[in-house]
Amino acid sequence: MKLEIGNFHVKDVCFGTETSFSNGTLIIDKQAAIDYIKEDEHITTCDIEIAKPGESIRIVPVKEAIEPRCRVNADHPLFPGVTGEVHPVGEGRTHALKGCSVLAVGEHWGSFGDGLIDMSGEGAKYSLFSGLINICLVADTDEEFERHEQQKKNRALRWGAHRLAEYLGNAVKELQPDDIEEYELDAITKRSAEVNALPSVVYVLQGQSQMEEDGYNDLVYGWDMNNYLPTLMHPNEIIDGALISGSFMPCSSKWSTYDFQNNPTIKELYKEHGKSVNFLGVIMSNLNVSLEQKERSALYVAQIAKSLGADGAILAEEGYGNPDADFIACFVALEDAGVKTVGVTNECTGRDGQSQPLVALDEKANAIVSCGNVSQLIRLPAMERVIGELEALSRDGLSGGWSGDEILGSSVKEDGSIIMENNAMFCGDQVSGWSPKTMTEF
Repeated sequence: MKLEIGNFHVKDVCFGTETSFSNGTLIIDKQAAIDYIKEDEHITTCDIEIAKPGESIRIVPVKEAIEPRCRVNADHPLFPGVTGEVHPVGEGRTHALKGCSVLAVGEHWGSFGDGLIDMSGEGAKYSLFSGLINICLVADTDEEFERHEQQKKNRALRWGAHRLAEYLGNAVKELQPDDIEEYELDAITKRSAEVNALPSVVYVLQGQSQMEEDGYNDLVYGWDMNNYLPTLMHPNEIIDGALISGSFMPCSSKWSTYDFQNNPTIKELYKEHGKSVNFLGVIMSNLNVSLEQKERSALYVAQIAKSLGADGAILAEEGYGNPDADFIACFVALEDAGVKTVGVTNECTGRDGQSQPLVALDEKANAIVSCGNVSQLIRLPAMERVIGELEALSRDGLSGGWSGDEILGSSVKEDGSIIMENNAMFCGDQVSGWSPKTMTEF
């Protein structure tokens, strides 16, 4: 499979009379884009705002992030099974608007899996998205059944953001990109002797799939991953729209759709393929509820890796707490199968950093890259402007915010400053490979 991603480097985004791209500037016909989004009758109010790096802007509650893209050589949707019919991805040409993202932002109501982004100041260092130009779809919906639920599916708003990302991406469908990235792997059984002589590596992704009711979990080709079993996937499928993010996960631990599209570990493995490693592909796994399910999935992953002849594995989990049991079970099963494994995860060590870092531990899990402590307290000054609603951080049960604490008070102060746990920083721990944080054992 050969995938070409044609990159258009976005230097500025502004509103105009026609949605187009020229000389590094993405121009958005705001009303036309809003009319397109409001074709979904469940979106009751809708606006689009632009947030740029360095501006005194706080964005909350953020529910999803997507890189604007389009397919060039086929009339297929960007996200099969979500924005259109199911079809294979990972081959052909896709155009991408780099340096920007589409954010789904609640006009009012937040939920457990939502987060916060600061575009400047001390808070900017905690999120990759502070360095991007963010096109914020700020909307409310008629999903009254979950209005006051702490855990929301946020379906209409998340789907609206995916549609907007595709709508904007089509602005460059017929244009010549600034540069083209190529991603191609020979079939595993057709590789040269030189490549086969290198250490063979698989990348194991444990996507969020704990919720037994449909609508909360990550989707693969539009299919809820709670119904999923570990499967070998081509890495091109991952970065070309086969997966989208779910709404259930403390936000710093979540993988947005943008993270799937730009997974840096996959890109690094591609760079090293044929040089230092033989990159076999991605084992897409799941996260389960019962212990039996966790053990079964771990055995599936180990069997696939062993059957492929993997010498090593990189194992990454989305989330913490209950998913730690899946993470360690998979770690142990891989090691027992003779596959040397390195894990990538964040930790939940408490606000004082003294608690056990993972719910489950095993001596065989002896090589783990930490992406930081989800419970770390973060204090940030007020911003000049808020996109969304700041009160959502304290009022609506965001995983790192609270309405009242006997010592710390409310997460949102009267002057607009905030105190929160890292949990609420939007995709802040970046387990997919570009976390700015780590922990060191001395």
